[in-house]
Amino acid sequence: MATSVQDSPRVTSYGATSRPNGASGFETFSWWFFRVSGVALVFLAIIHLFLMHVSVDVSETVYDYVAKRYDNPFWRGYDLLLLTLALFHGLNGLRIICDDYIKSRGWRVAVVSGLFVIALSFWLIGMMTIITFHRNMDVAQAILSMLGH
Repeated sequence: MATSVQDSPRVTSYGATSRPNGASGFETFSWWFFRVSGVALVFLAIIHLFLMHVSVDVSETVYDYVAKRYDNPFWRGYDLLLLTLALFHGLNGLRIICDDYIKSRGWRVAVVSGLFVIALSFWLIGMMTIITFHRNMDVAQAILSMLGH
């Protein structure tokens, strides 16, 4: 028996979903974080691209340029904010994709946990690099100076 158009499921909405009603506090936070971080990332990324690739010749974007930029704590904070928002915005998107496509709860928890560990590792490495960067100092010396040794 052939199905008619009336019998087939119909899409009731298209595009962006509305804010989750009755969902857990985490899902509501995730929904808001996605939107706020997305808007912020547009501006942060455009400014970053302009400063690093348009206003300065790419051949001049070398160690000394970044070291001079990192002498100002504002740029360290800017890069840390860009790193944090981009990484966790992407992680949140991957988490939602996993929720949509991985039906087994056990596999979904395992995959999302693995993604979280990877993202947290990258964030810690990036944060450590941004915070401990000192001109003409290797990583071990920077960590020791940060620890007060």
